[in-house]
Amino acid sequence: MSPANLMKFCSACGHLVEFRVPPGDHLPRHVCGHCGTIHYHNPRIIAGCVPQAGDGRILMCRRAIEPRLGFWTFPAGFLELGETSAQGAARETLEEAQAEVEVDDLFAVIGVPYVSQVYMLHRGRMKTPHHGPTAESSETVLLREEEIPWEEIAFPTIYHGLKFFFEDRARGVRGFHELDLTVRRPIKDHIKLST
Repeated sequence: MSPANLMKFCSACGHLVEFRVPPGDHLPRHVCGHCGTIHYHNPRIIAGCVPQAGDGRILMCRRAIEPRLGFWTFPAGFLELGETSAQGAARETLEEAQAEVEVDDLFAVIGVPYVSQVYMLHRGRMKTPHHGPTAESSETVLLREEEIPWEEIAFPTIYHGLKFFFEDRARGVRGFHELDLTVRRPIKDHIKLST
């Protein structure tokens, strides 16, 4: 969808908006000619967590919702207003897998400009062994690295987040990673490019 078509009416007063460059700006925005409100449309933040159990396995969820119904992910979702990325990651883990986690450090930021999203990924430790399916996940399982269904990962961001997590763990470091995924590719292409 073209940015110009994202909005037709002002959410402040209900009048039609114009898509133009407002004074003092350099990009076109949705501007209300009636009340003067300038509406900004910015990327969405996704908060996620790779929850690790006491035995080193990580918690994975099979998606029960679109997009990518039936594919695998670790808990992640849209950050809510007023949340830190760690709070959002903990909430998403509870909502998607019924698991309570102690959220650790941020280990990756992955930008996905073609869908206007930024992923903030944390390491996490499960507080208890409990986990289970929810309205968002049809199945939850604890897996070792060699058991991960790499070809069935839901999104490239999840694939790269898992790779960063396992590489750091194998090296015994708590690294930080930045990545921008600027081209939409299927998971199998990400796997080929990283081997």
